[in-house]
Amino acid sequence: MSSDQENVGLIECFRNRLRRLIVVEPLLGRLHFIGDDDKELIRVELNNKGNLQAADLLLNTIVKGPRTEGWLRQLLDGLETVGCKYAANYINNNPPSPSLEAENDCCIRMVQLLQPTLEQMKTQDVCNSCHTLDLLTDEDRENILAELANHGNARGARLLLRRILRNEAGWFSLFLKALRKTEHYDLVKELNGEDLVDEEVSSGSDAPLALRDEKELEHSVKKNQAQEHTPVEGLPSYLESSYASTSGPLSNTTDGMEDIYTDDFSQIKASHPDGSMEYYSMSDSGDGGAMAAAAATGGPEEGDIVLRDYQMDVARPALEGRNIIICLPTGSGKTRVAVYITKQHLDSRRRKSEPGKVVVLVNKVPLVEQHYSTEFGRFLRHQYKVERVSGDSQLKISFPQVVRKNDIIICTAQILENSFTNAKKGGEDGIALSDITLLVIDECHHTQKGGVYNHIMLRYLRQKHRNPLLLKEQRAPVPLPQILGLTASPGVGGAKTQQKAEEHILRICANLDAFTIMTKKLEEESKLPFKRTATADQRKEDPFGDVIKGIMEQIHAHAGLHSLCHFGAQNYEQWVVLTEQNAAKEENTKVRVCAEHLRQYNEALHQSNTIRMSDAFSFLDKYYKEEWKKKHNPDEDEAIEITDTERFLFKLFEDKKENLRELAKQSKYENKSLSKLRETILKEFSSRDEARGIIFTRTRLSAIALSQWVQENPKFEECGVRASYLIGGGDQSLVKPMTSAEQKDVLNKFRHGEINLLIATTVAEEGLDIKECNVVVRYCLVTNEIAMIQARGRGRADDSSYTLVEVEGSGVAERESVNEYREKMMSKAIARVVKLARADYDKKIRDFQVQAMLEKKVLTKKKQQKSMQKEDPSKVRFNCKSCNKAVCLGESIKVIESMHHVNVTPGFRDLLIVRENASLQERQLDYEANGTIACKDCGHTWGSMMLYRGIDCPCLHIKNFVVTYNGKNKVFSKWSELAIRFPAFDYAEHAMDLAVAGNSEEEEEEDEETVSQ
Repeated sequence: MSSDQENVGLIECFRNRLRRLIVVEPLLGRLHFIGDDDKELIRVELNNKGNLQAADLLLNTIVKGPRTEGWLRQLLDGLETVGCKYAANYINNNPPSPSLEAENDCCIRMVQLLQPTLEQMKTQDVCNSCHTLDLLTDEDRENILAELANHGNARGARLLLRRILRNEAGWFSLFLKALRKTEHYDLVKELNGEDLVDEEVSSGSDAPLALRDEKELEHSVKKNQAQEHTPVEGLPSYLESSYASTSGPLSNTTDGMEDIYTDDFSQIKASHPDGSMEYYSMSDSGDGGAMAAAAATGGPEEGDIVLRDYQMDVARPALEGRNIIICLPTGSGKTRVAVYITKQHLDSRRRKSEPGKVVVLVNKVPLVEQHYSTEFGRFLRHQYKVERVSGDSQLKISFPQVVRKNDIIICTAQILENSFTNAKKGGEDGIALSDITLLVIDECHHTQKGGVYNHIMLRYLRQKHRNPLLLKEQRAPVPLPQILGLTASPGVGGAKTQQKAEEHILRICANLDAFTIMTKKLEEESKLPFKRTATADQRKEDPFGDVIKGIMEQIHAHAGLHSLCHFGAQNYEQWVVLTEQNAAKEENTKVRVCAEHLRQYNEALHQSNTIRMSDAFSFLDKYYKEEWKKKHNPDEDEAIEITDTERFLFKLFEDKKENLRELAKQSKYENKSLSKLRETILKEFSSRDEARGIIFTRTRLSAIALSQWVQENPKFEECGVRASYLIGGGDQSLVKPMTSAEQKDVLNKFRHGEINLLIATTVAEEGLDIKECNVVVRYCLVTNEIAMIQARGRGRADDSSYTLVEVEGSGVAERESVNEYREKMMSKAIARVVKLARADYDKKIRDFQVQAMLEKKVLTKKKQQKSMQKEDPSKVRFNCKSCNKAVCLGESIKVIESMHHVNVTPGFRDLLIVRENASLQERQLDYEANGTIACKDCGHTWGSMMLYRGIDCPCLHIKNFVVTYNGKNKVFSKWSELAIRFPAFDYAEHAMDLAVAGNSEEEEEEDEETVSQ
């Protein structure tokens, strides 16, 4: 055997160790004997599946070859350079002795077991100390500090621990030294199992520090020898048996190896003396962050899901294989029932040797991680493969592969619908409905016309009604999944009569092809919170609002506008938005600009009526500063022309600015609803031993402002109120959206009590698993009966209160009464539907299903008759919505990933300017958006500058343009409303054009240099 074959043999021999010791990202760039194509495949694997799978592919690539001369030295040098010397020792046939290897494994397990405690260390100090002791490379240190800055101390600590575990044997003593140097004496004691620091200080030992470290390591290793049933001191007694059962020399076996260096979340199950179980979190959960429910105590035996009697009752038809809707109040365990049904479904199919595939659909991105961490992953991951995919996940690009490889997939509904669409087009990146055996639909009341849930279920219904025809033709019917719908409140759909309410319930049952809707009148679970209405008096004087209304009247006069709606009302906002759109179509710049500014003043009026006048003033001041900056940005080459109307509007605000500022400071003119809210919060938090509350408000701006108001008020601090806000993640022009990571962070702090008052928009009403509250407030907010039930359901703790704060004469209390009446209608409707005779129920369901399919067919035909999709895109023209400048024709638009509409023609760049915009900074798969593009003439925003696989692509947002088609001007809010199909962006072709252009420029420069010489 040649030496090359021997080296490859060593890689294969120690593969299980190596795949967990190698850090792929920094190593890959140093391996020049691996081709670029192979490197790209490894990087894709790293992005999609993590370091472990990427390391496996890297090793496969090396073993498969070809390998150029000197490959081994290159690999060993690379491993040592990036801090993977332990891996280099194995490949160089210099592995540690079995005893040292076992000792090292023991140290690794100790760090993993104590990880929750170690996460509390001062990560930055320990990181710098470990770097000084050569436990971390320069790149490691940079990555850890970046993680620390971006995601907090705990995430930084996890990355640090994962990194030091890959060092060669002997790292443990150096780690102890780093902890000592940073004064983490308690952590040293935890890791050693005794008070070594106190002994050292009291004895005044003069032994060299390194020698003492070695003695401590020897002492610790002897104490924690990886022998069967050897207890580990310093751990709870009920953990010792679990630890011992997973210990043991690992040099000659792969058993237990999956837990040593993995980056995935793992659990250690521990039996308490009282027989209850506890789950310990061992490391971070991939790209989703820490799993909140892993530390839940008192749960059942891992894999055993115990349902209450009422839960088992509602689950029974589903356990028999029927499609059902489960309708239970918020907090009564609907998802736990779904987990139980999922397990029984997969167990049953496994016993029959039939494949099982469960897809859990949610309608919000945060729910994906929540269902994974707190329910499906927690209970079923030890027995079945569970994965989650959302728009924020790298895995969405390989969704069909994820479906094929896993038993349970939790995803947002749009991802599944996109995959169905791709399959229908014959693409390999799609799946079929028949691939799924159980489809769980969370918040299934959203299965309404036009919703993505409805699109998915219409596919189901069409196939269901096609199957009998296939049987008649003696062809095999297409298998369909079992359907399980979950909801706390299906609502009545705006019904005004009991008959219409029942019809609404039946339509939802029809859309989900439900055999029945299962509900239960609970006793202790249905105990509603105490409800009160706090009514605030109307303002006697409102000089701040009067000034704003005066400004609005002047703008109306300037633009020649007339409205019958009251300033500050929601219907006025609707009127002014419609006015703005019509003016844009008619190319009436004067009216369009005035309408845009009126909308801001109307928003300020709404704010002054619900939050502080100072917040309303700050909002207006910020808006005008940003508008002024757009016109007078010193970083831009040319000043943007200001129209007479804009000059009038800027001067109007400037003239009234100081008056508004002074009025905003006079607390006697503040709205009375804030006083009622203050009174409510102080009363609730001062009268309870442990208060935990949620305030629901209408807008993102009011949520942020109310949070600041609470934080700045010392009276709230005296009562122990710790507030933060929670808003949605969708993009809005007025407020920077919250990222899913920010939402998770706030919810995590709320669960753990760091925050005890959450001020939220409707994003928190539905679905999110928020710890039991005893205070729920709806602040000047009423929507429909579903939202009311969901919000009220957040008050799950005993002795809960539900308060509606309203202003006298606002109509909020009256609309709440209507919702309460509709709730009773809904309960009666469900009861009557359940009691319908089977034949009557089946007929109504069949009729509604046929009607739904026909309506969809008619709608599709109408779209086809418009025939816009067949039209040449060049017949569409885009003009700037602000100044009406011709921007481009449709033939210049290309589409990336079926959603991003870009214009990469050279001439387009001359029409725009690029500005930085922090609120757009995001990284999603192959592209990132980190700036806005705007009109060079008027400064109006057009969209974002997107970096797509190394190419700058101006991405257009259609809402910022007037679209001309067939001689008519139109305004669209999203691209899907414009039914013309634009061609896909050809990355390879455009990249080649750029490369050729770049080479030409280089050649010209070389020619110039030659001439000059």
